[in-house]
Amino acid sequence: MEKIRQLGSSANKMANELKMKTANYLSTFVDDAPESLAFLEGFYLSNYQFLKYKTVQIDKIKNSFQSLNIASESNGLNELIKVCESVFASRNLVNEPLSFLTAVQFSSEMVELCEKEGISVTVFGKEKIERLGMGGVISVNLGSIKPPTFNILEYKSKEVKNSKPIVLVGKGVVYDTGGLSLKPTANSMDFMKSDMAGAAAVVGILLAIAKNKLPIHVIGLIPCVENRPGMDAMVPGDVITMYDGTTVEVLNTDAEGRLILADALAYAKQYEPELVLDFATLTGSAVAAIGTEGIVFMGTASDKTKSEIKNSGEVVCERLVEFPLWSEYGEQIESKIADLKNLGGPYAGAITAGKFLEKFTDYPWLHFDIAGPSYLHKTTNYRGSGGTGVGVRLIFDYIKNYKG
Repeated sequence: MEKIRQLGSSANKMANELKMKTANYLSTFVDDAPESLAFLEGFYLSNYQFLKYKTVQIDKIKNSFQSLNIASESNGLNELIKVCESVFASRNLVNEPLSFLTAVQFSSEMVELCEKEGISVTVFGKEKIERLGMGGVISVNLGSIKPPTFNILEYKSKEVKNSKPIVLVGKGVVYDTGGLSLKPTANSMDFMKSDMAGAAAVVGILLAIAKNKLPIHVIGLIPCVENRPGMDAMVPGDVITMYDGTTVEVLNTDAEGRLILADALAYAKQYEPELVLDFATLTGSAVAAIGTEGIVFMGTASDKTKSEIKNSGEVVCERLVEFPLWSEYGEQIESKIADLKNLGGPYAGAITAGKFLEKFTDYPWLHFDIAGPSYLHKTTNYRGSGGTGVGVRLIFDYIKNYKG
């Protein structure tokens, strides 16, 4: 199926090179055949562009292709179109610069995208976040003059498969300088507008579910912050108190994503969730381990759940590699002066980050480190360049086939 998606991508590239505006799609496959849908998926996803800020020579760079005429509609095709639209929404959010997509603006975008699809959105401002005691969210954002937000998205169809909600948590760092632990390597900040790709994935997943009216109850929790080295910024050595009362010694302010995710994971406990999935561009360690070709994941969910999600990863070619959460890794985040520290040793950084998050869960949970495939620097078939919307197709396929 992946080879056929890539053929669809190649066909789209050819159509745009030939300056075609429209074409007819003819297939020997019956309606909803996986091969036919895979070709159309690769074709449609490849036509995406983010040209919002282009002002010159747009006609030369804009894709010419506008419509593909298909002999008959089908349920599978309609579903596919809605999923692709949701991937595009996720990509757009990732590609937006901080000059537009502040935490507050991100919340406004969620409201605009979600409420028309029947997804409710509740936005907590800075004062409410402080009253709740979300020390991770507040502390990470201290260096910014712009306020953080905490967002609750909820979709529940009239008939649902799950008796308790599935909760999706997304890291929403709209820009990451590293804070006072300023990112040291050349060009390392150039694409840090993408550090909210986990949050964008959660929005895209909920949109795909709602647009296709899946019989499911899903809640999204998205903390949004900026990580800047401003005058009041959190400093290495600080001790902060999280939403659940856990104290954390902050040894590196560039290990900030786990701090805001921890508050959200602790907040998720009140829903008594059936399953919690979190998505984050969390560690360079994950990229070093498997590159941009797959997603690192780990967690406490059942082997059955892991197997089903890994199968969805193979179906949509957003492949998963499971890392262990052995107890020995937890020793690396023990602090001498607080309950935990936010940084482990020099090795296994993706795992020690996962062990940190695990401390804030008491339910079946999986963590997805999407740092590798969430943002690509050169065009890669139908994934394009820039934000890829990774995670949307993966979790949609899983939830579509969810049996509890």
